[in-house]
Amino acid sequence: MQERITAVTGNIVALACDAIVNAANTSLLGGGGVDGAIHRFGGSEILDDCRKIIAKQGGCKTGEAVITTAGKLPAKFVIHTVGPVWNAEKQAEMAELLANCYKNSLQLAVENECKIVHFPCISTGVYKYPKHLAAEVAVKTVQAFLAENDTIEKVVFVCFDYTNFRYYMNFLKG
Repeated sequence: MQERITAVTGNIVALACDAIVNAANTSLLGGGGVDGAIHRFGGSEILDDCRKIIAKQGGCKTGEAVITTAGKLPAKFVIHTVGPVWNAEKQAEMAELLANCYKNSLQLAVENECKIVHFPCISTGVYKYPKHLAAEVAVKTVQAFLAENDTIEKVVFVCFDYTNFRYYMNFLKG
């Protein structure tokens, strides 16, 4: 199982894969951080697809996920998921919402025959989810999903900074 999950440091928009997961906001119209980079580097096709989703269902709720083209990115798809904004008083609810981001994204990847999926560190930027707690939720959720599904060959946690990378590697080592 461990060979199917890894972590690297780098820029998620530069790495080839089948699906890049975007830490989106509920509007799906782009923002800062990973979301802004994906929209900037992917081009207008991603935003056009997001607008079609908005017209059909509105935005995307926290914990949910939607899929679009990847535009000019080195991927087939972008899976947009909305992580929770950290609230220490609701830690259990936060963990469940964050886990849903990973589960729903992976389910969309399976439905779209994606073999290699790259995740950012969802909610650890402006949404202030503590990095070590987010890494634990992410690793455990992905491990549980892959234990039940062999469609996805590789999940890569693409960490923008070394602190996140260290947390993911610690949890991956068990």
